[in-house]
Amino acid sequence: MLTERTPRVAAARKLLRRVGRERAGRFLVEGAQAVREAVEYARVHEIFATGLALDRNVDLVDAAEDRGIMVTPVTDKAADGLSDTVTPQGLVAVCDLVDVPLEQACEDARLVVVLAGITEPGNAGAVLRAADAAGAGAVVFAGDTVDPHNGKAVRASTGSLFHLPVARERDLPTVLAALHGLTLLAADGHGELDLHSPQADEVLAAPTAWIFGGEAHGVPDTVLARADHRVRVPLYGRAESLNLATAAAVCLYASAARQRSRITDRG
Repeated sequence: MLTERTPRVAAARKLLRRVGRERAGRFLVEGAQAVREAVEYARVHEIFATGLALDRNVDLVDAAEDRGIMVTPVTDKAADGLSDTVTPQGLVAVCDLVDVPLEQACEDARLVVVLAGITEPGNAGAVLRAADAAGAGAVVFAGDTVDPHNGKAVRASTGSLFHLPVARERDLPTVLAALHGLTLLAADGHGELDLHSPQADEVLAAPTAWIFGGEAHGVPDTVLARADHRVRVPLYGRAESLNLATAAAVCLYASAARQRSRITDRG
């Protein structure tokens, strides 16, 4: 059983930091659900697990070993050192980074999600989960947005990080150029287009890139200026606003519904 001083564990612990992930080209995935998705869809190099985690996840361990993935028992202290949560789950996988080139991610996608300047990893992961659920073709982490391989972002995505192409690009003009042929919709609480208005139906039915900004500052002004429409989600009650993940889910499902309706009508 490996301890926190074992070189493999010490090397994996460096992946908790972005610089360590970038240098190694690997990241950590924690928890049974996320590790299960990683085993199914990603390249996993090794799984570290406490004795209790091994006993609780026999099927997962068997699936990993069937794929030739090394499953290594570690002490509770070693597992705690590989976690950035208050209550570690004792099950951590070391995986290759999953992001792909921008052009590859956006190729042939009819619904793309762009996260522009979102610094809170939980929000980024939750939007990624909503994008996956709505059937989006790709998610782009643009500008100063948090790393999609951040531990909190990975957990918040609940495995969706492994289900659709994810790209990273710091230069926003490069991102917008890659979205040629798509209608650019910026989520904006003061936008001129009401998401639920009849005028929005035709817009939503087209191949679309939705752009979401952080809760504090919204979509950057330079990106808003390039958008085809600024779209607001109507508030019918007395709430001041929706949180980012909820607003993103509402917008993405509206697009998904209209796009599928158009496909059905044509069929």
